[in-house]
Amino acid sequence: MAEKTNSNMLFANFNQDFSCISVGTRRGYSVTNCDPFGRVYTMNDGARGIVEMLFCTSLIVLVGAADQPQSSPRKLQIMNTKRQSMICELLFPSSILAVKLNRKSLVIVLEMEIYIYDISNMRLLHVIETTPNPEAICALSPSADSSYLAYPSPVPSPATPLASGTAASSSAAPSTSQSGDVLLFSTRSLTVANVIQAHKAPLSFLSINSTGSLLATSSEKGTVIRVWSIPGAEKLYQFRRGTREAQIYSMNFNLVSTLLAVSSAHDTVHIFKLGNRDASSGKKSDSSRRGQQPAGVGGWSDARPGWGVYNPQVVLKMLRDRLRLQ
Repeated sequence: MAEKTNSNMLFANFNQDFSCISVGTRRGYSVTNCDPFGRVYTMNDGARGIVEMLFCTSLIVLVGAADQPQSSPRKLQIMNTKRQSMICELLFPSSILAVKLNRKSLVIVLEMEIYIYDISNMRLLHVIETTPNPEAICALSPSADSSYLAYPSPVPSPATPLASGTAASSSAAPSTSQSGDVLLFSTRSLTVANVIQAHKAPLSFLSINSTGSLLATSSEKGTVIRVWSIPGAEKLYQFRRGTREAQIYSMNFNLVSTLLAVSSAHDTVHIFKLGNRDASSGKKSDSSRRGQQPAGVGGWSDARPGWGVYNPQVVLKMLRDRLRLQ
């Protein structure tokens, strides 16, 4: 039964404050509460490749996953699960690869475009042309007050180099390849806030903390994780995940931004400890700077052997077993 459940699952993700898990399957979608743990909503209305929540509200954004008109990966639907009604429906020129949202902005990521909407009235605010981004590498701050979108920056041409801290046009013609640079875009002012020279290799994953003050980055090598301030682009931390290259599956800060969890294709989860920070600016305090470990040294996984790494397959099996019992 575990294999059958796994083959039917198309999508799973936490909401912005990690209080719920939304799941998309070949039959429909469901919402599970984390504490107390239990399924709270289920709808079998066709394959769902993306199911994103707006915190713990009844608003859910859905994207299809099948080659059928009613379940197209080009169609986005916003539903009110409490009233069981559709709020709006949008059709895009190509498949929707990712959806990000906070209380002010809705971001839809296509392979070569990013659409930004005002979530209060679904008015289109801006369209960004990007480099080819088939993995939909991007991150949106959960905070509406410090709402920044991070995505791979186009490779700068020799004639128009981009440096960290230099504003650039979001409508410039995209390059055909990606660099390891991150473009920070303000969804409030609709302007480029900064360009971070994060890695030499192309990016593989981006994550922004709950207050929109920290950005975690990894490259395709997956050996080094870096944490940057937003929007200042100061490198605050550098962690060594391992010596072998690995695909990064997920990165997340805890709600108070003292820990960063990183999972990879090596079936491990590393938990890195971040020092004390100024909560508003994301900058490390003086005491944190004095006590910081050397660059490249991990956090919890070094300080507490056996606590920082575990096999996620065991946890996944436990969650599946509990869901089947309900």
